[in-house]
Amino acid sequence: MALQIVLLIAGLALLIAGAEWLVGGASSLARKFRISDLTIGLTVVAFGTSAPELVVNLFASATDHQDIFFGNILGSNNFNLFIILGIAGVLLPLKVQASTVYKEIPMSLAALVVFYLMVHISSPKGEMMLGRIDGIILLGLFVLFQFYIYRQIKDYTPEETIQKPSGPLFKMIVLIILGLAGLIIGGRLVLDNAVIIAKAMGVSEKVIGLTIIAAGTSLPELATSVVAAFRKNADIAVGNIVGSNLFNLLLIGGTVSLVSPVKYSPIFDIDFYILAAGTVVLFINLTAWRKHRLDRWEAAVLLTSYIGYTIYLISRQG
Repeated sequence: MALQIVLLIAGLALLIAGAEWLVGGASSLARKFRISDLTIGLTVVAFGTSAPELVVNLFASATDHQDIFFGNILGSNNFNLFIILGIAGVLLPLKVQASTVYKEIPMSLAALVVFYLMVHISSPKGEMMLGRIDGIILLGLFVLFQFYIYRQIKDYTPEETIQKPSGPLFKMIVLIILGLAGLIIGGRLVLDNAVIIAKAMGVSEKVIGLTIIAAGTSLPELATSVVAAFRKNADIAVGNIVGSNLFNLLLIGGTVSLVSPVKYSPIFDIDFYILAAGTVVLFINLTAWRKHRLDRWEAAVLLTSYIGYTIYLISRQG
């Protein structure tokens, strides 16, 4: 099993490196065609940070490891909320913009409710699943969210000067190809070896998806929020987490279910409830006395809660 652990770590490293290469190459290529940084940020970079989850979940759905798909989405969102926000908040008390508190966080909760209702509405065959129509709806909501973000940024961003990229076109194309290859190979390594490790340890695919794979594919978000906290940029630290959770539910959930409908197991209901409760508590905490602030002790509570949640997952084993 030691070899599988090494290959799993290598796969996660390839996923992250592949996303970096893809973003770098695609961003330079976009600038070459005079596409603005604003548009690049909303499309290429945003996709890049979500690419590891997307690739792993496409493989999981295509190879009938559907518990890993739901485990990864819900596990990543819980990891983002409790661990990443917790670490960022311990490093820096987070003062958050009102628009994030009153708009983006409720949007994240609304997306979760929509996703939950979709998987609990039975298909004509009587199965709980995320089907192609659900995928179209989720992707439609994702487009609306992107339009909202575009308007928000455009309203507060001065007209920018588009910088010419440095380097030849060939280098940009090579980066894009390397990025795609890294994502594909890394995604396959992560999925295959996670399944082998789960079977060897007697751990269910649900638990592997909710913990190891979820944490591994959330590393780009962890790095972004920790760096933002060190730089005392609370808005990026929190916005990255809220945005990532919306991307996971709408873009990844929509894309995967559109490509291949995914059966849902009610065993994940508790993970939905924990994510919803955490989001609601975060919203109430940030709006109480209109403080719009997450203090260090509150962030520590988030971290402690996740430890308890992980212990529960391992003991649940079902």
